[in-house]
Amino acid sequence: MNPLFARLPTSIFARMSMLAAEHDAINLGQGFPDFGWPDDVVAKAAEALTQGSNQYAPMRGLPELRQAVASHYRQHQSIDVHHDWVTVTSGATEALAAAITALVTPGDEVLLLQPLYDAYLPLVLRAGGVPRLIRLEPPSWRITADVLDEAFAGAPRLLIFNNPHNPTARVFDEGEQRLLADRCVRHDCVLLTDEVWEHVVFEGARHRPMSALPGMAGRSVKVGSAGKIFSLTGWKVGWIVAPPELGGPISKAHQYLAYATPPNLQAAVAYGLTKDESYFAAMRADFAKARDVLSARLTEADFVPLTSEGTYFLSIDLTASGIAVDDVTFCERAVREAGVAAIPVSSFYAEDPVTSVVRLCFAKEPETLALGVDRMRAAKALFSS
Repeated sequence: MNPLFARLPTSIFARMSMLAAEHDAINLGQGFPDFGWPDDVVAKAAEALTQGSNQYAPMRGLPELRQAVASHYRQHQSIDVHHDWVTVTSGATEALAAAITALVTPGDEVLLLQPLYDAYLPLVLRAGGVPRLIRLEPPSWRITADVLDEAFAGAPRLLIFNNPHNPTARVFDEGEQRLLADRCVRHDCVLLTDEVWEHVVFEGARHRPMSALPGMAGRSVKVGSAGKIFSLTGWKVGWIVAPPELGGPISKAHQYLAYATPPNLQAAVAYGLTKDESYFAAMRADFAKARDVLSARLTEADFVPLTSEGTYFLSIDLTASGIAVDDVTFCERAVREAGVAAIPVSSFYAEDPVTSVVRLCFAKEPETLALGVDRMRAAKALFSS
């Protein structure tokens, strides 16, 4: 047994969802939506299942999906991507695993921004990488030049960057992205950029891919996810986009992890990626409306929400909300005694965690959000003096 994985805790998402089911709680923890998927894309998958191939897809993905990914990014993000740069994976997490396996050798320094998605660190450690953590602080969660200069003092091989960012719901601005790009070019560092939330941004913002910045096209590995683009998280269809010198080794790692992804789902995603801008604008508007409903209801319940610029998530500041306990204590009692599941943001830290922030998922129907906030109000009452 590998001692690394024996020591790892169960994912906070799995744990809180299990407790939510056990206590018949409203689950505002794990980030899956209960609305928003396009019915025609689902129908296309069903059609492909009954009328198309159900045998192994090509290892790097169906040609039509690889071409659709390339065309989609040219249309929506104005980046020149060749379909040969695309490898389809079984979800974005498998894409990350293949990329880290291929790019990190034992002893390589890997830079990680924390709070960080929970899969990054175990994958880096399993590859033999030496993690170096860049700490972001609430409520602004900003990247600064001083923090980056300290982090790049060594000789990092890889920087893993998630934008829009889970769990903070930040959409890092152009200045912050340029700071990262400048340091990567200056230090000859490869960038693994997790951009699965690229279409879920609000207030008219447009996603800026890191590969579009000066000097970054040849050193960036972009990870995308159909599950996030189409609100179909169970499909687990993702991809990497990378120049051949980076993408080739990642594809070879992918062939020994999953080899191929279900062809009917690939065909449906290829169809979905041809949708015009109106679909994506409407999708963003629907999620922004849900975010605003949750934020307003939380404010009425005397919680202090933090800004949510993208993703399905909105966080609350426990201290500012008058709750004088840590986030784990709050979440444990909330699910067990008030019937609502949330995620403690401290679980996204590898060291010295922030313990005053709780993350909620707003990708839910209005009735679910209303009942969830009623139970959050009851949870807050548990800690009243």
